[in-house]
Amino acid sequence: MKQLFTLTFLIVSTTLSAQETEEVSEKKFSVTGSLDAYFRTNLTASDTITQSPASFADQTGFALGMANVIASYENGKVGAVADLVFGPRGDQAVGSDALYVNQLYAYWNLSKKTTLTFGRFNTFLGYEVISPTGNFNYSTSYLFASGPFSHVGLKADFELSDDFSLMLAVMNPTDTNNNATGDYAFGAQLGYSGQYLNLYYDSKAVLGFEIDYTGGFDISDDFYLGINAAYQDNDGTGFYGGTLYPQYRFNETFALGFRGEYFAWHGDGNDLPSAFDLTLTGSYSVDDLTIKPEIRFDSWSNATPFYDSDYMPTESLASFVVAAIYNFN
Repeated sequence: MKQLFTLTFLIVSTTLSAQETEEVSEKKFSVTGSLDAYFRTNLTASDTITQSPASFADQTGFALGMANVIASYENGKVGAVADLVFGPRGDQAVGSDALYVNQLYAYWNLSKKTTLTFGRFNTFLGYEVISPTGNFNYSTSYLFASGPFSHVGLKADFELSDDFSLMLAVMNPTDTNNNATGDYAFGAQLGYSGQYLNLYYDSKAVLGFEIDYTGGFDISDDFYLGINAAYQDNDGTGFYGGTLYPQYRFNETFALGFRGEYFAWHGDGNDLPSAFDLTLTGSYSVDDLTIKPEIRFDSWSNATPFYDSDYMPTESLASFVVAAIYNFN
């Protein structure tokens, strides 16, 4: 508890000392969001068998993703955001304790370079996000499915220079709306020119300790390479993995992206499960509508999480998804 008070005092005192005199801006209100739905079929198994590689896009046949409505209001240096989600994808993301609330927070721009945020906000860990509009691939990775989705607490963001940024946070244990244990989590993020080193620690209440690198590089004007790597440990057990996201834009309407992921569990004992995820996704845009056809292949070692067309346990699964995503501003 002393650590909690110390870090909270440090965040508040640092942000207050950074406050500068600014002109009050006009009031601003906006509503944005998205809608998505998809069709999914297994290529190496019957669709009558319920199975999926990771979170989201896990139903067969025609299925709903989610409706996302984001209302934001800003008045001068302060503002608030209510981010609501409805549908299966949203249900998996927020859990039962938050109902339809993906994010709900207020913020205070103490200066041009310092912002204080209080409430529920999406995680700073990882490359992928909950909303399909923020990801190139429609299905999600094992790293995303295993890491935290959201946090409830207090965070401070600092713009240290044109290239460097820093975030400090004190929170409930990850994805916990009602903290009945008295344990708290601490987070930090150091950013440099689009590359981010993320740290999370919660005294082994949920995740324990996680370190995560998220970033990417513009290889050319049309070719981008995204990167994510993470290691998590909770009392000697956990997961680790790495993912590459090469993406190439052919023109203003069509792009092609690939996800190559290695994911594994670690801990006591030998031959723990590990997996490869190979996903190829196309992205075709017509105004605010994006169509994404996707082929995904998953292969596990030391585990048989899937079933083939003969209803026999197997280590691999191939599937096809085509999603329609509408983004409104």
